[in-house]
Amino acid sequence: MQIDLVKHPGGVFSPANETDLERLQRFKNGETYIAEIKLTRNPAFHRKVMAFFGFCFAHWCANRAGLEHMDEHSQFDRFRKDLTILAGFYVQTVRLNGEVRTEAQSLAYASMEQEKFERVYKALINAAIKHVFAGTTDPTILNRLQSFF
Repeated sequence: MQIDLVKHPGGVFSPANETDLERLQRFKNGETYIAEIKLTRNPAFHRKVMAFFGFCFAHWCANRAGLEHMDEHSQFDRFRKDLTILAGFYVQTVRLNGEVRTEAQSLAYASMEQEKFERVYKALINAAIKHVFAGTTDPTILNRLQSFF
């Protein structure tokens, strides 16, 4: 399991977003767990990107019926991958049965330089405007969307 964490003074780590907070609830207090810690790229920018994904996901979910029975973390993960693919950052392969499979490129720190990550972010914004926020006229939503530019 991978969970994004933020380091606070005193050596305390906390989940970077609400989805991961819910996933941590299944761990028992006082137990010992082994974790591999990796530094993400520019943490402030990374938080901005994750907040952007969260904002887009919340807007997308509000316009969908039937999601209430889905695992939110899994659905959010699929949403992030699909938006990355729509932004043009993917790898295609051919399966044994001849089907073309499209997988989102990893946005992990080790997979991508900061400069490319910034290009991906701009493309994600454009893809979200086109596919998630198309037809949105609510000024509150549009102002919040613009805050990510």
